[in-house]
Amino acid sequence: MKRIWEMVALEKLGKITSSKRIFKSEYIDIGVPFYRTKEIKELANRRTISTELYISQDKFDEIKIKFGTPAIGDLLITAIGTIGEIYVVDNTNFYFKDGNVLWLKDFRDIDPYFLKYSLIAFIDQLNGISHGSAYQALPIEKLKKHKIAKPPLSEQKQIVAILDEAFEGIDRAIANTEKNLANSRELFESYLNTIFTQKGDGWKEKKLGEIGGKVFTGPFGSLLHKSDYVSNEIPIVNPANIEDDKIIPNFNKTVSKDIVKRLQAYILKQNDVVVGRRGEIGRCAVVREEQAGWLCGSGSFFIKPFENVDSVFLAHLLRSAVYRNKLESLSTGATMQNLSNQSLSDLVIAMPSLDEQNRITNKIDDLRTETQRLETIYRQKIAALNELKQSILQKAFTGELTADTPKTAKEEIAA
Repeated sequence: MKRIWEMVALEKLGKITSSKRIFKSEYIDIGVPFYRTKEIKELANRRTISTELYISQDKFDEIKIKFGTPAIGDLLITAIGTIGEIYVVDNTNFYFKDGNVLWLKDFRDIDPYFLKYSLIAFIDQLNGISHGSAYQALPIEKLKKHKIAKPPLSEQKQIVAILDEAFEGIDRAIANTEKNLANSRELFESYLNTIFTQKGDGWKEKKLGEIGGKVFTGPFGSLLHKSDYVSNEIPIVNPANIEDDKIIPNFNKTVSKDIVKRLQAYILKQNDVVVGRRGEIGRCAVVREEQAGWLCGSGSFFIKPFENVDSVFLAHLLRSAVYRNKLESLSTGATMQNLSNQSLSDLVIAMPSLDEQNRITNKIDDLRTETQRLETIYRQKIAALNELKQSILQKAFTGELTADTPKTAKEEIAA
């Protein structure tokens, strides 16, 4: 099937436009669905739509008469934030947000699914022509100039049929691997929760503050300003820097030694437990030796080591679902949850002996190591499967695709 195909700019094949603006005042509780980037992404990935926005039937009919609405076979491509999620329209009873999504319509002599595969094949190029520092955005004028290969329509349909067959097995393998990845995480979280729910003989319940856990709040108010931030100096630990059980510094948001000297009371030491006090409640991590000297951020608490309590055990406890739920119930705030120093200090926790803490911590660490090993394997498999898809797509649009491609893909999946 190797051919030399004509390369044609998208604007020569059809129209690329956006929707007409809909104002927030025009949203209603029920009516014709109104989709944003999130919903188009869900449609592109054949997921259940979770839209909460609607416009009236009268407004939809008015737009349809004056400007037109998406038709079967049109393409919608996400153009802000997540670039290149593509939905081939198969249901015309909706409208979509201007600017966030680009609309490819009235394409001539192009199978819509061939066009979709063409754009997916060169998704890196699409991301390359997008711009934006805070978020990515795909300019409509640059998309119009983007060129794709254009074989005869009959050959397009043949290519689509081969790709559909090949990708069915790959997508199924990716879905199964993603499920295994999720299951491995859930198994660890379930084990963690079981430990702190069932507890054991000799566990004593007391408030965190009563057993010596003094909670310190990071600098707030006028103590630390955004203007104090510099790059590549001493890291600040805010909730965004706590991922799973690790502290991940942002070296674009650090402070100078002079600032740290002024805020000595908030310097972190080895084995301190840093706890997020806003946003996703339950984020916490133990300060490691190499992180000692970093600064607790205004969005965090820190708990210093205290008698008969292992810092790693305490962090595991606070991260478990049962204690995250307790902390969430103690937090306030509609837009963003906030936890007070007093609420964390008054949290009733169950603690075993120090020897039992160490035994449980070792067991948790062993399980986490095995979980992380499995996660690495699953992620590598997902990456390999996605690379296989890209390899097949590249062959498709350089004229190297063959009828044996689906069979070869199955063999690679099984390997």
